[in-house]
Amino acid sequence: MLLRALAATGIVAASLTASPASAGTLPTPPDKIVIDVATVNGSGCPAGTAAVAVSADNTAFTVTYSSYLAQVGVGSKPTDFRKNCQLSLVVHVPQGFTYAIASADYRGFAHLEKGASGTQRANYYFQGQAQTAYQNHRFNGPTDDNWQATDVVDVAALVYAPCGEQRNFNINTELRVSAGNSDTSHTTSFMTMDSTDGDINTVYHMAWKHCP
Repeated sequence: MLLRALAATGIVAASLTASPASAGTLPTPPDKIVIDVATVNGSGCPAGTAAVAVSADNTAFTVTYSSYLAQVGVGSKPTDFRKNCQLSLVVHVPQGFTYAIASADYRGFAHLEKGASGTQRANYYFQGQAQTAYQNHRFNGPTDDNWQATDVVDVAALVYAPCGEQRNFNINTELRVSAGNSDTSHTTSFMTMDSTDGDINTVYHMAWKHCP
């Protein structure tokens, strides 16, 4: 069942379209942006299992995971109930522009037995600035299906990178699975942002503005 469920995540495709917060009259830089991965740390993203790509219209970037799975029950270790990943990204923006993250779309697959639950959470911050509060999304069993969660920032609350400074953009994500009152001696509950035969994409939508 585990292999079948993981394989099912391969049908999920991420759409690189501008979110409402990054659409409308906000500018988009005419030149290409480049994003480098400075560091990747965490039990959900071992070395070589996370990659970043930028959309052609510069309105979004995608993080692709290939080994991000939290689980409890048969076949799991005591520490497997929680997996996390911290990405530190270097975003090279065209001169005269700065950016903020307007929204983030997360997708994956969950197999949760009756009584079990799963949680996806994330927060974001620029190097040298305070971390934002975690945004949480809970999923309750029983379920055996794809899941999706979206974090949205109001336009008035967007936090832009300081103009004229190079500061890494940090993303902390986490998956947790709680057994609850499910029978962990005979069942396995899991939540994933990965796939055995395809990749799950997490899309971060960008809002731009001109620097003074």
